[in-house]
Order: sequence, then C-alpha cells, then structure tokens
Amino acid sequence: MSLISTDWLEKNLSNVKIIDGSWHMLGTKRSGRKEFNKEHIPSAIYFDIDENCNKSTDLPHMLTDISSWENILSSMGISNEDEIVIYDNSDVLSACRVWFNLIYFGHDKKKVHVLDGGFKKWKKEKRTTSSSNEIFQKTNYKANENSEMVKSKDQIEQNIIKKNFDLVDARSKDRFDGIAPDPRKNVRSGSIPNSICLPFKMLINDDCTFKSKSEISSLFKDLSINNPINVVFSCGSGITACVLALAYSRVNNKYLPVIYDGSWAEYGKI
Repeated sequence: MSLISTDWLEKNLSNVKIIDGSWHMLGTKRSGRKEFNKEHIPSAIYFDIDENCNKSTDLPHMLTDISSWENILSSMGISNEDEIVIYDNSDVLSACRVWFNLIYFGHDKKKVHVLDGGFKKWKKEKRTTSSSNEIFQKTNYKANENSEMVKSKDQIEQNIIKKNFDLVDARSKDRFDGIAPDPRKNVRSGSIPNSICLPFKMLINDDCTFKSKSEISSLFKDLSINNPINVVFSCGSGITACVLALAYSRVNNKYLPVIYDGSWAEYGKI
C-alpha cells in the first residue's frame, strides 16, 4: 500500500508519523520550508530534500551516507517501527523522492506511504491544517542501506553497450529530445543514449493523484520493456524518477525500485 487516501490519513493522524517533503523546481520562486511554516497537515515534520543530502558533491540532492541518514531521522523523532506518510505541495510529487530515500535506507516498505493527491487534495477537501511546529523527542534510528537501488554514472555508461537494463527517463519529451533547454545552467540539453522517455505527468491525474493501476500498466506496456525486473529510472535530478519508480512498483510486485541518482544533472553536465 504505497499510496494512501486523504480519508485514511485523516482517520489515522495519531497513528503515523507525517512528513512534508515539498520541493520545488528551479525558477518557481517557491520555498517548501516557507509554505510549510505557513500551513501544513497537523503534526507533520518538514523534510528538506536539498538539506538532507550529500553535501560533498555539487550535484543536487544526492543520497547522503548512512550515518548522516541515521542522524537526520533520529533528529526528526522517527523510529524504525514508525508507520510513515509522506506528502508534498509540489508539481513534481517530491514526496516520492522521500519515499524512495526511506526505503533505500531500510525502512520497512510496508510502513512507508505517499499521500495520494498530496496537500492540494487535502486542502481542497477542507481538511484540518496547522501552522504549529511540533517538537519531537530524538530517537536512535538505525538504517540498513540497499546500494542495489541506485545506479552510478559508470553503470549507466556500461549499460549503453551491454543493455542489461532498461533506462526510463521521467522528464518531459521536449527536454528528453533536447528541444527544451535544461533549467540548470551547467547542463546541456538531450538524453542518455538508448534511454526511453515516459514523462511522469502522464501517470498523474489533474488532481495530483496517481492514475489507476490499469492505466499505469498500459503506459509501461507501451514502452516495450525487455526485462520487467531490470528497469532503472532517471530524470533531471533524481526527483521525478522516484515518481515512476513508485508507480511501477504498484503494478509490478517483484520490482525493487532503482534509480540513477545523478540523473541528467550528472550525465549531461558540461
């Protein structure tokens, strides 16, 4: 149950830890943190994707190391046993990135959920919001990293020749085809050779909920994937790749989410 409804969350607010993982694209002039401080789901904790990452690289919001992750979760008052619901108020469904991070570092995937429709749906339904920042008691979170869930640039380059897995790009078709410029100044236009384009927005309804499993299955079937188990997702900087990873894991129970963390920000770097 990777996705949960607003009805379910409202009934279980006191039984789960809630994370606001809002992150906004460059150029939107929006701040997830400022929006959270103004209004959020009661008892939510803000997770800063740009802050809780690997600071030793100039690539955006790369996965951090296991020790840092344990400190981050502990400082947020999250325990290994907690059931977690992540939501966002973002056009790129950034909650899926936090979902991926939690699973990557070993949190029980059965206890990690994304709020279908996010904060937009929650507010549209006039459910309770808050501007209060909760104070949480520090925990002693212990992580278990699964490095098989991430591909490196070397592995991506080797795969162009060996074709061991299908690489699916979540960016728009114009960005994938090199027609639209990349929003990052030091990144060229284009895409990784032999990759396939499936814009993440094709899997999302107008109200920010995911499309039905049958619709998602049909979209992936149209890609003519060679091996349903060996699929890797990429995007601009590792955010919307996780939207595809979550969607694909919903229609393929045997699939372990795998992304190219550096994505085009690394591969297309000038």
